[in-house]
Amino acid sequence: MKRTLEERLQNGPVICGEGYLFELERRGYLQAGSFVPEVALDNPEALKQTYRDYMLAGSDVVLAFTYNGYREKMRIIGKEDLLEPLNRQAIRLAKEVAKEHPEEEALVAGNISNTNLFDPEDEESKEQIRSMFAEMVKWSKEEGVDFINGETFYYYEEAKIALEEIQKQDLQAVITLGLMSENILRDGYTVEEACRLLEEQGALVVGMNCFRGPATMQPYIEKIRQSVNGYVGALPIPYRTTEEHPTFFNLPDGGCACTLPTETTFPTSLDPLYCNRYELAEWANKAKQVGVNYFGLCCGASPSMLREVAETVGRTTVNSVYSPNMEKHFLFGTDETLKDNNTAYRTKA
Repeated sequence: MKRTLEERLQNGPVICGEGYLFELERRGYLQAGSFVPEVALDNPEALKQTYRDYMLAGSDVVLAFTYNGYREKMRIIGKEDLLEPLNRQAIRLAKEVAKEHPEEEALVAGNISNTNLFDPEDEESKEQIRSMFAEMVKWSKEEGVDFINGETFYYYEEAKIALEEIQKQDLQAVITLGLMSENILRDGYTVEEACRLLEEQGALVVGMNCFRGPATMQPYIEKIRQSVNGYVGALPIPYRTTEEHPTFFNLPDGGCACTLPTETTFPTSLDPLYCNRYELAEWANKAKQVGVNYFGLCCGASPSMLREVAETVGRTTVNSVYSPNMEKHFLFGTDETLKDNNTAYRTKA
């Protein structure tokens, strides 16, 4: 029988694979810039394979790809009529893949997120956002999701509205915040204060996702862990953000030899700024030691990166059989049948 999210959290760390947005753009099925998940309708098999790759790499959750699939985004691209079909299709595809897990059926999460419409001085914007969340959560409930993942909120009040709409449908909520470079949420709350309030209001998991790499997210995760009693989530981006440049929006690349067509390396020129999988493993170990319960990676993450995180926190994934093993490599291996004239050449190659 499939365990609930809460039951899994009680038994150990839960892994949630995110990062579909950048991954599907990299695979050629999504447009950078608008970042609308039309792939659910245009290329459903590509989306299913992406879901599958992250699940087999260790994700306990197949997160329905509806990030940016809300009414205003669909209106901007002139496809508002496809809003409900897109949302329902993304969930149905996720459910199909979740059933494929060979050990235990994966959880399926509905997904709502920052709308980029919130204005703390504009009550009409708040009602507009509430209406958009309400319809997406309702569709998720009707399609039979296990919980709702509300993510990347950089206003506390928008996250609070999301939580309220999730609770109206009697679904459990994971709420994670995106912290921009001013190191405070845009309506003046510290991230740890916002997480404490969201936990008090009933969120099952609170924490952070996106915008920040491991180095600049982890100090705030530790503050959150000290401020809340329940489950903490951490899903950084896999880029080398720094104290000077704490988010990926303005990361410089001093080694770039070309003229970029964009003002910044974000979003299509970030490739040289990746963390490698071992940096991500070191972060995951630190996060586990301070008491993080819900692990993942966000925009830019590949399945192999997620597998490294999962293995670091003690999980053996379906695809751990493909984890690196250099024993048989002709230059760097240790197998006794390898040629000495090759292995001795390893530092000269």
